Amino acid sequence: MDFRLLFPSLLILAFTPAYGALSDATGLVNRFDIETGGNVFEITITSNFDVKNVDFDKDQKQLTLHIISSLENNLGDLLIPQEFLSGNFTFFLNDQQYFPLVRSNEKISFITLNFTGSGNNKLDVTATNYLKDEGNNDESQNQNSELIDENPSSEKGGCLIATATFDSELSLQVQNLRELRDNKLLLTKSGSEFMEIFNGVYYSFSPQVADLEREHSWFKETVKIGITPLILSLSLLNNAELNSDYEVIGYGFSIILLNLGIYFTVPALIVLRLTKR
Repeated sequence: MDFRLLFPSLLILAFTPAYGALSDATGLVNRFDIETGGNVFEITITSNFDVKNVDFDKDQKQLTLHIISSLENNLGDLLIPQEFLSGNFTFFLNDQQYFPLVRSNEKISFITLNFTGSGNNKLDVTATNYLKDEGNNDESQNQNSELIDENPSSEKGGCLIATATFDSELSLQVQNLRELRDNKLLLTKSGSEFMEIFNGVYYSFSPQVADLEREHSWFKETVKIGITPLILSLSLLNNAELNSDYEVIGYGFSIILLNLGIYFTVPALIVLRLTKR
């Protein structure tokens, strides 16, 4: 049994609300193998829309995603291996220039997609460098292990519920979640696998929850009370060393147990004590 897959599955079971179940149209994970230069590179898209196919133009260094969406608000994460395409990216959505949030490290480029429009959409992704091992990659800043935010002023982040709860992507809570994802989890195999599974679930319900928070202040306060212990416990991981799969799994189980105690064991003990009076 692969325990690296068990960790993200348990996290989702522990932290996903009942209304976060996947439907046929949301929480999709699409993987496409791109054969080029004698290699095969896997492109991963986790989203609430479907990707019919992906085309690649070697000469243009361009990926084209053919998107089919049944929703008006589209959210997703696109992962591109640095050995395949790297450097500076430009994006055109339905032939109009588009500016998603892009972060990258020495292994992957992590692109957060957030756009409107149901039906058929086309996203063109063009890189400045093709095949990292050909020696034409002049983006030396991508050789460190930290994710680099190529759009620091962008407001198109992925923490929709936390952003709606704390009113801004610049809030400390949202920044802590983003730093945990970008600077810790995505740098290990287990962490990347967890984010892939988590995003598939998260994007299936987060837009609806965020909209409800904006419409009803009482609901926003309820969500704030509910997620604050979780966010505080996750912030502990920002101070932990997560340099290997074993460390990610070990600390992950500890956080799961901590939250099980906060959300289930403590309330159960309180109720039990009250019923005995």
